[in-house]
Amino acid sequence: MNNPVPLAELWRGDILESTHFGHAVICDGAGQIVQAWGDPDAIIYPRSSAKMIQALPLIESGAADAVGLGTEQLALACASHQGEHQHTDRVAAWLDAIGMGESDLRCGVQVPNDPAVRQELRETNACACQLHNNCSGKHTGFLTLNRHLGGHSEYVEADHPVQLACRDAFEGVTGMESPGYGIDGCSAPNFATSVHGLARAMGSFASAHTRSDTRSRAQARLTDAMIAHPNLIAGTGRACTELMGAMKGRAAIKTGAEAVFVAILPEQQLGIALKVIDGGTRGSECAIAALLVKLGLLEADHPAVLNRMNKVQKNWRGLETGILRPAADLL
Repeated sequence: MNNPVPLAELWRGDILESTHFGHAVICDGAGQIVQAWGDPDAIIYPRSSAKMIQALPLIESGAADAVGLGTEQLALACASHQGEHQHTDRVAAWLDAIGMGESDLRCGVQVPNDPAVRQELRETNACACQLHNNCSGKHTGFLTLNRHLGGHSEYVEADHPVQLACRDAFEGVTGMESPGYGIDGCSAPNFATSVHGLARAMGSFASAHTRSDTRSRAQARLTDAMIAHPNLIAGTGRACTELMGAMKGRAAIKTGAEAVFVAILPEQQLGIALKVIDGGTRGSECAIAALLVKLGLLEADHPAVLNRMNKVQKNWRGLETGILRPAADLL
């Protein structure tokens, strides 16, 4: 990736100890760059930050309305949840409602990220299953779409009608042909785009409420669902959930593996995309918090912000040793 710039810095005393470099773009509703850092044309995998794009065919096809999906299911289709009961119980009920089960998923078994659920599994000698996979909501959305389309069971294959629909939606909202794809952690194709393309897509979501075409209505529904259920998008203690809660319905944000973050800001009709090139989550969380503060969506002293941006580092004795803060140019 060419010309990345500092996005977040770790200072210990008066010395800059570590720097997280990357790229960030803010786009308006028309896809034009409002501000950028680094290289807007850097090609990245959006990873799970693209889940709301992958959920577009679920609504556009009529599949969501055919089975009466509500805002909770739509939020879960966009989620990277941590396997709490609030997530797995709802995914299981959704699967049951469409006449399918855990074995129909193709996301793979994942040990839940939630500590309480992991402890519960140990105490009961139970095994994790695909419901605990952070992408089980997205995959249940894929199954719902596949049931509507009548495709074969291997819906994660790149040439399957479900994934062809996802690619069409992805290229439509990013405004560019994808240069290729990689296989994501959940086995689905993850289509590459530029940081600008991803920000353009988020700007399109952010301005969707001003339009009335089928895609725009789908974008607005998904954005509203995410905003309505921040607890379902990630979970207890997670950045997406806590920062969305702090913004009190003013924005939807979504992380992706390897330090990608996006934001949809309907009030300002702006979209944000950023990528920290070392893959460090602390860097991407610091950077997205800084941009949300910069744009007036969050107060710099909110606890959810201070847990990611200007975060004081302490050692095992509780002594303050440093601070993680956004790079000066980002603000």
